[in-house]
Amino acid sequence: MIGYITVGTNDMERAANFWDALLADLGAKRALESDRYVGWSDGKGAMFMIIEPADGNDARPGNGTMTAFDVGSNDRVDALYAKAISLGATDEGAPGPRAGTFYGGYFRDLDGNKHVFFNS
Repeated sequence: MIGYITVGTNDMERAANFWDALLADLGAKRALESDRYVGWSDGKGAMFMIIEPADGNDARPGNGTMTAFDVGSNDRVDALYAKAISLGATDEGAPGPRAGTFYGGYFRDLDGNKHVFFNS
């Protein structure tokens, strides 16, 4: 049902380098790009994209907005969360069990957008 998800950025090159490094571990590659956006896909699900806002105003993280990446195992959650932090992301909740069988590690990217790597 979902074709793509976008999060805003104020520094396309910096953000693209961050996501290139991080999403490569999920088998995702750049699938679509222009001077305003870059999108990554693993060929199986929705595309993840960064974009400079069309209205010319600064990109700001949405309050309550989050992208969830299903990575298939707790070990992958731990590894990808650690990689995100090593690339400059900030902690929003270290990897661990949550409700039921959900296991997730939460972080904010370089532009302050919230994301989670999870396994359930």
